[in-house]
Amino acid sequence: MGHERSITQIKYNREGDLLFSVAKDTVVNVWYSVNGERLGTYNGHTGAVWCVDVDWDTKNVLTGSADNTCRLWDCQTGKQLAQLKTSSAVRTCGFDFSGNIIMFSTDKQMGYQCFLNYFDLRDPQQIEDNQPYVSVPCSESKITSAVWGPLGEFVIAGHENGEINQFSAKSGEVLKKVKEHTKQINDIQTSVDLTMVITASKDNTAKLFDSTSLDHIKTFKTERPVNSAAISPIMDHVVMGGGQEAMEVTTTSTRIGKFEARFFHAAYEEEFGRVKGHFGPINCVAFHPDGKSYSSGGEDGYVRIHYFDPQYFEFEFEG
Repeated sequence: MGHERSITQIKYNREGDLLFSVAKDTVVNVWYSVNGERLGTYNGHTGAVWCVDVDWDTKNVLTGSADNTCRLWDCQTGKQLAQLKTSSAVRTCGFDFSGNIIMFSTDKQMGYQCFLNYFDLRDPQQIEDNQPYVSVPCSESKITSAVWGPLGEFVIAGHENGEINQFSAKSGEVLKKVKEHTKQINDIQTSVDLTMVITASKDNTAKLFDSTSLDHIKTFKTERPVNSAAISPIMDHVVMGGGQEAMEVTTTSTRIGKFEARFFHAAYEEEFGRVKGHFGPINCVAFHPDGKSYSSGGEDGYVRIHYFDPQYFEFEFEG
């Protein structure tokens, strides 16, 4: 499926009929999830696109790129609605539950520090003046992944040093802070009801946290860095994707398509299945909102959609 460079993020809309993918090749694609047919593209970015999000009613799409812009698109027509210029690459982005407030974070690079910015799309002046209503500097450690928490009250951000912070969407202040990971957090995703988040880290683990209290609930251990992790909407399962860093891949065995998505039981923390297929590390995973399939995006530039067989749903875990 249609990218020339490695996939950076994939995202289903709420109904799950559409799958959005972004990659290091400047193109933002949207696909029909049911058959993998491409519906269209959002064209305009001039650098690698790091992040994508779609709002609750699939009206608007948000993307962030290494071309130092965060862009808002009309989902249906592909028209660019807004362009927010930044001083460094936009690493993460997201709509809150209402679709009215957006957040995005920028990289620490070329003398600029990392910022987490909040814009209210109902106020055209903010967009026009490129003035977020709240901008939070993150001087200690840059944000590497971020999601909205429940009720749009705060953003849960994972940092390069393994920290997780909750940043208030009203004041920008840090509401809670935990450090359970020892290395960079590559990905954060919420459960379908937003009560939990799963983090994927370079320290070879994925961890489950309570969204509000940031209490650490579970840990899933592997032997290599975890690039992405997702929580099933219907089963007590998590899926994880990873592999070595792209530059280290050539030094290991050449078994074809050996990069696996790994399934763990969320309660028992035990691995119960693997799916092979990608020809390089898996950079992102996502469950379909109905829980009957999942997708993965790889360093190989492919997005793969996998449907679960009937046995998967009948599977009882022997703890």
